[in-house]
Amino acid sequence: MIKRRGFNDAFYRYFPFAVFMGFIGLDEIIRFIAGHGLFKLEATTLYYLYPIKALTVGLLLYLFREKYSELTCKDLTHFPATVASCGVGLLVFVLWIKMDWTLGAAGVPQGFNPGLLPDRNIQIVMTLFRIAGAVLVVPLMEELFWRSFLIRYIIDKNFATVRIGTFTWASFLLTVVLFGLEHNYVYAGIMAGIFYNLLLYKTRSLAQCILAHAVTNLALAMYVVATGKWQFW
Repeated sequence: MIKRRGFNDAFYRYFPFAVFMGFIGLDEIIRFIAGHGLFKLEATTLYYLYPIKALTVGLLLYLFREKYSELTCKDLTHFPATVASCGVGLLVFVLWIKMDWTLGAAGVPQGFNPGLLPDRNIQIVMTLFRIAGAVLVVPLMEELFWRSFLIRYIIDKNFATVRIGTFTWASFLLTVVLFGLEHNYVYAGIMAGIFYNLLLYKTRSLAQCILAHAVTNLALAMYVVATGKWQFW
């Protein structure tokens, strides 16, 4: 029974993340095949995958919501910690837009440019989906995977027995590097992973990490929409 419970605890935290990454993989496969001339792919065709991806992962998180015992909104009532989390989120945003360095020979990401879509209403709807996904879905999904599941799983495979915010060098460094590799801007991702991990160790609260991550993504979304620097999306 203990083994099965441990498996289920892990599943609820890694499956939404795996589905999200699966959509990204599907996007890359379609681009790869189209790039070899097997069919024509319009620049904006795959944009329409994003609402499906965000809604699918959001639904999974909603269905699994009772399984996330480590996540409590009560943590956010600690006002000094909540203000500090918002500050961390803004700091990560400021550093992120200054660290637009790709790894190796990788080019600048194309990003998500709603201005390429044919209709103004479609542009607005797709932009809103992008912002909602980035602010409401991604922080919850990623923090449950990285700073609830994986960072504890590296310490002990029966991760649910490890207290949130437990520090080891191995779990800290591995999650920081892997979190960075998940993003187009690897160095910015590593920087963000460091700050979110440190916030976890300081507050021992997953909710505070989700808040900081959401603030970063909201600030980045506002910046991208205001400046048209779509490569950050």
